[in-house]
Amino acid sequence: MAPALEPLTHGLWAATAPAAPLTVALSGDLRADVAVVGAGYTGLSAALTLAEAGAKVVVIEAREIGFGGAGRNVGLVNAGMWVMPDELPKVLGPVHGERLLQVLGNGPAEVFARVDKHAIACELRREGTLHCAVGEAGVRELRDRAQQWQARGADVSLLDAAETQRMVGTDAYPMALLDRRAGVIQPLAYVRGLATAAVAAGVDIRSESPVEQIEVAGDQWRVTTRDGSVTAPKVIMATDAYTKGPWEIIRKEQVWLPYFNCATTPLPDDILRHILPEGQGAWDTAEVLSSFRMDAAGRLVFGSVGALRGPAQGVHSGWGQRAMTRLFPALKGIGFEHEWYGWIGMTDDNLLRFHRFAEGVVGVSGYNGRGIAPGTVMGRILAEHVLGPLSEDDLPLPVTTPQEAKHRAAKEVYYEAGAAVLHAVEHRF
Repeated sequence: MAPALEPLTHGLWAATAPAAPLTVALSGDLRADVAVVGAGYTGLSAALTLAEAGAKVVVIEAREIGFGGAGRNVGLVNAGMWVMPDELPKVLGPVHGERLLQVLGNGPAEVFARVDKHAIACELRREGTLHCAVGEAGVRELRDRAQQWQARGADVSLLDAAETQRMVGTDAYPMALLDRRAGVIQPLAYVRGLATAAVAAGVDIRSESPVEQIEVAGDQWRVTTRDGSVTAPKVIMATDAYTKGPWEIIRKEQVWLPYFNCATTPLPDDILRHILPEGQGAWDTAEVLSSFRMDAAGRLVFGSVGALRGPAQGVHSGWGQRAMTRLFPALKGIGFEHEWYGWIGMTDDNLLRFHRFAEGVVGVSGYNGRGIAPGTVMGRILAEHVLGPLSEDDLPLPVTTPQEAKHRAAKEVYYEAGAAVLHAVEHRF
């Protein structure tokens, strides 16, 4: 049985999520049609899709189900990526760019369908998300984003200052973009629910089993851990920013951006009526952004860039308290019940990558803080690809060769230290 998650890594989500299915470490030598490395959204969505199609699947997880970004994020089920819609065809080409916009625009609906089909208890709310403008630059950004999505038929709309104040609960923002395709979720509960559904479909999940080697074994691949191995003709790498061991280039092609969340105690009804009263999750356009949403018990989850470790822990949580009460003065004196943090993997162009690491070994990575819906979608697409009906020519991403991000180590130091300095002195809103 996996050890308990640490409070500073998974916080509120570990305290309130239903239990994961019981798993054990890999031992002995197993055979499968597909070996999946990583038990997050991508790996479990792929495994579930494969098993439902009749494939024998073994998932190998280094730690615990949802240990990486899947169990730590804010829980916003967003459509699309950070990149503006019109930019995707420019970067990826018109074919892949429009395909990616289509599948990611429909991503939240795919998550909702998974939840409904498998009756996953994950505090799902389908009322959308609110992207809030900071200053005139933020207003211009939201106007452009809304126009570009609306031109593609997306159900998004701009809210003026009065409507933004009503739906967010603060007068700090002059505008917001309401995306009705989106929603919020308890992220660790969702990934554990995917795991439970995968096990019910016949998937064998092995936790606490770091992969040490992936090597050719005749016309198959052998994925080896300390105490066992899985031999399969196909391997899906679904480890993203937390990758270690074989093909660690997946980690190195991304720059780690730290992100923390703090959750209040459950709020009284008179406050809940005025802060995000319709249940949307929200984030803003600031360069060092803030995010906030409610959980099912009425706790406000407030987050921003930064790592809760060393002296910076107090800096970030103190800033969170100040920033939260500047936005919502009624929360003055209400403390944080949980604090936790993790790492977002950022690619140079803020876009996903599809890699064929070797013949029969594929993966998608680089979610850039948008893992829930894109991870679910890309897991399904990877499964359809290794099963055969979806060729490389039909994918929504081109095949690319992984390359280490330029100045990665320096950027990571800068982002972590810079966020701490900013939060020590910032008095925004």
